[in-house]
Amino acid sequence: MTIAPSVQWILSGFGDEIDDDPVVQIAVLQALGANYIEVRSAWGTNIVDLDDDQLARLKALLESAGMKVSAIASPIGKVDVTLPVEHEVERLRRTARAAKVLDARYIRIFSFFYGEGVAVETIRDAVMERMRVLATVAEQSGIVLLHENEKGIFGDIPERVLDIMETVASPALKIAWDAANFVQVGVKPFAEGYPKLRPHLEYLQVKDARFADGVVVPSGEGDGDLLSTVEALKADGYTGFASLEPHLSGAHGLGGYSGPTAFGLAARAFAKVVAAAGVGTK
Repeated sequence: MTIAPSVQWILSGFGDEIDDDPVVQIAVLQALGANYIEVRSAWGTNIVDLDDDQLARLKALLESAGMKVSAIASPIGKVDVTLPVEHEVERLRRTARAAKVLDARYIRIFSFFYGEGVAVETIRDAVMERMRVLATVAEQSGIVLLHENEKGIFGDIPERVLDIMETVASPALKIAWDAANFVQVGVKPFAEGYPKLRPHLEYLQVKDARFADGVVVPSGEGDGDLLSTVEALKADGYTGFASLEPHLSGAHGLGGYSGPTAFGLAARAFAKVVAAAGVGTK
């Protein structure tokens, strides 16, 4: 007799990695056992740019399928730090309205690109100013921002991510953990990042990569320490979202793509990792 795992995490995934059409996104995710979706774009339009009619249409599709939204995967902070802070505040307010319509608590953000040849230390104050303002908007809107570690932004390595968390010190700013992105900047995710960042870790993005060439691979096939991380999260009492972001067929500035087949491969690979750790998904 098979005994069900005692710990259950909530499975989600980036719908637009499957297809531009939300109907296809929902169908594939549900076929893989997920009843949540992470919304980055629909019908080829980024969440920041969806108009009221499109948001209402998307909401109706999700409700009719019994699908809920785990997070809004926004591009906030994926801009150069020299842009006025008002630029991202206005986009965050639009995204927060979308989150309210779709009944999502979390909005993923980033901590700003900077120009080639610019020393990262020189942009720290500008980044912190912007992150504080964004966190204040989130507090006022009743949402939680999830900072994703990403290549080329200020918060790409654990030390600078921790600096953001401790400097801004807002209950509306937490961490979305992306192991593959750490690997791609030469960080050993579990050994070098987890002990520092676990107190602020609120959301798990599922992606793996190899040190040798930076290529994104299915969970457990790279150097992202996914099994060690899942085991530690289980031991720490984590019961939140695990959101699939496979990037198996390509990536670009605002996201990535896998397609239905590769997305299914990624889901099955992650299922093996969590099963090995004694964690189930629902």
